[in-house]
Amino acid sequence: MKLNRYSQAFVVGGLLLLMAVLAGGAARHESVTIDEVAHTAAGVSYLEKLDMRMNEEHPPLAKVLAALPLVVKGVHADYTHISWTFSLGMFHQYLGEWVFGHWFLMRWNDPQSTILWARIPMLLITLLLGYVVYAVARRLGGDWGGLLCLALYASMPPFLAFGPLVITDMLITLFWVLTVWLLADMWHSPSAGSILKFALAFAGALLSKFSSGLLLFVFLAVILSLHLSPVTEQPASKPERKLWRKRARRNILKATLLAALVVYVVYFVLSWHQPTSTFDVIPHFPASPLVRRLLMPAWVFLRGLAGFVFSAGSRPTYILGHAYPHGVWFYFPVIFALKTPLAFLLTIVLTALSALAIKMRGTLSAIPKDRALHWRCLWVSLVIFTAACMANRLDISIRHFSIAIVLIILLLAPLPRMLASLSKSFPRAATLAAAASLALTSAAIITAIRTYPNYFPFFNSLTFGRPGYELVNDSNLDWNHALPQVETFVQQHGLKRILLDDYGFSEPQFYVPQAVDWSCQQPDPGDAGQWAIVSANNIADAHNCRWLLEYPRQPLAAGSMYAFQLPASIPAAGSAGGPPLPQDYRSLGGGPPGFDVKQIFLACIRDPQQLQLTLDRMMAMGQSNSKKKN
Repeated sequence: MKLNRYSQAFVVGGLLLLMAVLAGGAARHESVTIDEVAHTAAGVSYLEKLDMRMNEEHPPLAKVLAALPLVVKGVHADYTHISWTFSLGMFHQYLGEWVFGHWFLMRWNDPQSTILWARIPMLLITLLLGYVVYAVARRLGGDWGGLLCLALYASMPPFLAFGPLVITDMLITLFWVLTVWLLADMWHSPSAGSILKFALAFAGALLSKFSSGLLLFVFLAVILSLHLSPVTEQPASKPERKLWRKRARRNILKATLLAALVVYVVYFVLSWHQPTSTFDVIPHFPASPLVRRLLMPAWVFLRGLAGFVFSAGSRPTYILGHAYPHGVWFYFPVIFALKTPLAFLLTIVLTALSALAIKMRGTLSAIPKDRALHWRCLWVSLVIFTAACMANRLDISIRHFSIAIVLIILLLAPLPRMLASLSKSFPRAATLAAAASLALTSAAIITAIRTYPNYFPFFNSLTFGRPGYELVNDSNLDWNHALPQVETFVQQHGLKRILLDDYGFSEPQFYVPQAVDWSCQQPDPGDAGQWAIVSANNIADAHNCRWLLEYPRQPLAAGSMYAFQLPASIPAAGSAGGPPLPQDYRSLGGGPPGFDVKQIFLACIRDPQQLQLTLDRMMAMGQSNSKKKN
């Protein structure tokens, strides 16, 4: 059955509207998440001061887009504050950006309205990515293939959770898909317009996230794959084929250089007023100010890249109830299997079986001949990105696998066309498969609606009833987003005081005025009998608080946080039902003993004069650990 143009537009518009309502509605009632603290204020400073000192470890585009409505709205930032002046140094900003971001959101402006306006551009980017998914899938699998992929994308809980947030993941996914698609377009029709569009898409990726550098490996892999396995579009004769490949390589080089120029110009503009004291080593001469200014964009980019590589080098991870000192190869396959809808996983199986049946019958490919190269670019980029994720030693969140999830969705586009082809030989089986596809897609949408608004801690039934804190950590479970639900609990129980052990660096009192900072690892005897709210991340990973599971508890935000009724008398540390001993303490991010990241940042937030002293202590600790290793 074919859909006319108006029916297609109605269904596409309906799916995108549903996603906007679900994702936007959930985000509207969530507190500021961890990374948004640094990203939002940094973006505003880029536009207002043309100074990129804050959050250099991430390129600026997502932050700038989020900041646009805030700057137009007239938000306030105090650039005389010590957190701003302190952050000029290379290592200083990694500490100062959190203090500046907290003061910007929580003290200088109203956090609720400020973060709401900042999230609107990010939600629009998420919806734009949805339309791109539909448009690309439609070219691969026809009208029904486009609708299938859009429905799966719009109902994906990780995208509904992270899409509206002021982070980089959805933007880099958008430009990744555009880049690999336009790569094939440029190969097909190497006009100046095609090269320019490809260059702009690649520049957008480079300005979104430093991991976009993996696209260079994608370009090389596609070129190599065409030597090993030709596609139908390339010329048949060897001389023409050689010329075709040479021209494509030359155009990729041209577009890459053009993309680098675009990135340079953006960094040049956004760092225009950033002090060039870094280049004081250059002897003064009449043109030295110009030389410094011309060098500044490259320096900021490379320094940010170095910071990204350093921060992403290795970090402890937690998966399936086990803590590891660094990332493990099976992290993303497991997290993908647990945190995407079961209907989506079954659709992948159905597509794979259909493709196998098509291949065994020896029928023509379900991919149009003029899209074979596009198909090649998509799956090659999926292989490269997934391999990089599995080899990486930094495993934190399903959001870092967003590119792979979208690429997998796009590879499902040929399913309707394959079923139509199989219906000629196996009409009953193809009809059942088509009905199953429709049922699975509907089930995915129903799952998204039923999960609303608690998309962060979403798990499918493959958990077999195990709670989230026994399986994963970090933003897979709680990202400090559920504080409004904590306040609802407080109001419902008429509490004047609540003990709170949240998962974040910020003061929670704007959302929960009754909150008292509390550590579930170090309870005071006077806390006995009170209610304590603890992030699910702090039960088994970021803190060691399984002892609380001995007492009555109530999940909040579908298990992102838990409310515990403490016993009338808290047992001694190390005893049955009591908190852990000091040697068994754990800290957020897997820091060494005595290095509690949360308390360090909170101390600097409350008293920014502590910034320099804290940095000195951290540098001394790093030097001491380095000497011990040597």
